[in-house]
Amino acid sequence: MTQRDERVLVTLAEIARFAGVGRAAVSNWRRRFEDFPDPVGGSDASPQFALDTVEEWLLIHGKLRASAGVLDRLWPHIEALGDRDRMGLVIAEAGLRLASASPVWPDEVPQLSPNELRLVDEATQAGLSGNGVETFHVLLERWLSTHVRQITTTPASLADLMTALADEAHEQRPVRRVADPACGTGTLLMAAVRHWSAREPLKLTGLDVDPVLARLAAARLDLAVGHEQVDIVIADTLRDAPVVGGRADIILCNPPANERDWGHAELATDRRWLFGQPPRTESELAWVQHVVSDVAEDGVAVVLLPPAVASRRAGRRIRAGLLRAGSLQAVVALPPGAAPPYGVGLHLWVLRAPDTSEAEGRVLLVDAADCRHTPTEGGTQVVDWDGVRERVFAAVRGDAPPGVVMVPVVDLLGEETDLTPARHVPPAVATSAVELNRSWTRFDQALVAVRDAGQALRPLASARSPQARVAVSVGELEAADALALTPGGTLPEGALRRGPRPDQGVPVLMAAHLGEGQGEQWWMTADDVERGERERKLTVTSSGDIVVVTTFTEFDAWVETSAPNVLGPHLQRLRVDPERLDPWFLAACLRVRFNARQAGTHASVSSRVDVRRLRALRLPMDEQRRYGAIHRQLIEFERAAVELSSVSGALSGTLSELLAVGQIAAE
Repeated sequence: MTQRDERVLVTLAEIARFAGVGRAAVSNWRRRFEDFPDPVGGSDASPQFALDTVEEWLLIHGKLRASAGVLDRLWPHIEALGDRDRMGLVIAEAGLRLASASPVWPDEVPQLSPNELRLVDEATQAGLSGNGVETFHVLLERWLSTHVRQITTTPASLADLMTALADEAHEQRPVRRVADPACGTGTLLMAAVRHWSAREPLKLTGLDVDPVLARLAAARLDLAVGHEQVDIVIADTLRDAPVVGGRADIILCNPPANERDWGHAELATDRRWLFGQPPRTESELAWVQHVVSDVAEDGVAVVLLPPAVASRRAGRRIRAGLLRAGSLQAVVALPPGAAPPYGVGLHLWVLRAPDTSEAEGRVLLVDAADCRHTPTEGGTQVVDWDGVRERVFAAVRGDAPPGVVMVPVVDLLGEETDLTPARHVPPAVATSAVELNRSWTRFDQALVAVRDAGQALRPLASARSPQARVAVSVGELEAADALALTPGGTLPEGALRRGPRPDQGVPVLMAAHLGEGQGEQWWMTADDVERGERERKLTVTSSGDIVVVTTFTEFDAWVETSAPNVLGPHLQRLRVDPERLDPWFLAACLRVRFNARQAGTHASVSSRVDVRRLRALRLPMDEQRRYGAIHRQLIEFERAAVELSSVSGALSGTLSELLAVGQIAAE
């Protein structure tokens, strides 16, 4: 490898990854070879080695044989730059070189150091010797994962929805130019490429004030469609208002929200404020008016906005102006979890250039906030993208599914001019006998499940003269090698994801969020989990493990039936020897509250439970299994009771809604 200026440190697991072997093999090399490099940092449990010395040793001994590990060897050097911007510029420059032989270096972008240019050369060479597009995207994804808390990107599912919605609203007419005035790393423009590039040649225009994000977007798009079709400009869109290639047929935008320093004072007389100067607190309406001024006369814009923009009193006058001018075509309320911030249900606004030719304008309002589903038992609700798309496109085609209404502009104008769909869409209740019968069927099924589970437990009774039983602590069981106790720990910030979990994502359990039935999810990619488990940095459960919550207020213990899960702080994994302990029996003993009280610290309201002090009965295996089977029945009874409560609550709510709107008739 090329000699570099800095000393980069790597762990045994990282050495194993770019050498293409298991971690055990690297540990074996340390024992077998006296000349294996000595650690230069870290700790005895997790030593760190100088990467250049390790690479030299691997080359001398013929161990650096995995061509697929080129990026794994290169990434620690890029990561060692430390600074988000320097890392991003190296990756962007490599991507631009892979797309074009001589990319232009803008004056606004800081120059790279000789060491950084050597990294660019190596990344470019790695791409030229393999798949250049894949090389760039691997590096970009690692960079985004490392800085996930600093950089917000539009999820691909939402980007595709926005693109398809713009196409439908544009009536699928020819599209020559697509623009994004706040393009970031180019996610929305890439969605445009996927949607339109096969149909017709596109001119892609993007602007962003962050030079690093703009360069990354340029590289990403150049690799996708070629430099001739891409024009990415580094500019403050609102302040500079640069004219790039004329008006756009389609504008897709996810602008920054809640900005205060967006240029309110210096832009007081800006020509784009067709509907009035936006208040300082309404930066989003400045972006909306910019988009309206930049879209072609027959074009369409789709903008992602916080829900408060539809109702804040400060923006009422501008919203009214958009309605009177016919610029606002539709508002779509998305479910929470569609995009950051994941706890908020964002809105899509469909806009066009002013057109007052229609005497009586109308606005389409779509409430898709209820399009969520629970993918796994006990999992949190995530966005039902198929349901969102079905409702939105049915509405655009002129259908009237539940959650959709076409409102005359005159009915929206008033003291509030509130455009929130939920305030105007008629209540969606189960008005048909078929739907109501389905609800009663679910109730009957839940009722039967509770009755069956209860009948299985009914024969159980308290013994009149209980036998003297010997109890043993978890610590004693651990010392006897009957179980292994592993605590959950601090989770790697760069690998931890928040939001809707994909099918291949691994759930992350955290004590503070276990009681939440829905909302945001924490998860990690399967590759990150495999790497973290291999490096012994993560605690991952398997089926049959026992998980114990060690905070007193959330204390619980259960047997894993939906593994794997990654355990965060204040969670412990107990892995039992199945020949000596039945996990269901042990979990039954551990989860009772008096056990937690005896094992707790009681130092404060945030006291912890010492898992090693929890106690369980010492019983023969056949009796453990019998008690464990009863515990399974108890769990089934609890789940059936929770389901019955949920179903009966939903049924009661439906009947109450029917009463409230006068759509119920007693036989």
